[in-house]
Amino acid sequence: MNGSNKRWRPLRILGSLGLLAAIGLTGCQVDLGGQTMPSPYYMSDDVQYFPPGPEFKLSREAAALKAAHREETIQQR
Repeated sequence: MNGSNKRWRPLRILGSLGLLAAIGLTGCQVDLGGQTMPSPYYMSDDVQYFPPGPEFKLSREAAALKAAHREETIQQR
């Protein structure tokens, strides 16, 4: 029985090391105490850039409505 344990020992060690390597190499977000912690790869992620635009997204529609309202008030006079 003691001889079979010696034979399996290197496989157990390699399996344990492989499992630890797999856990260490995977990147995932973790929620700890209400904070979302980033993955280990957050520094190498591609950055999404959204250029600044008007804060009010419907500015053209609002301008068109104002113009229509002005025309309407002018026609009623």
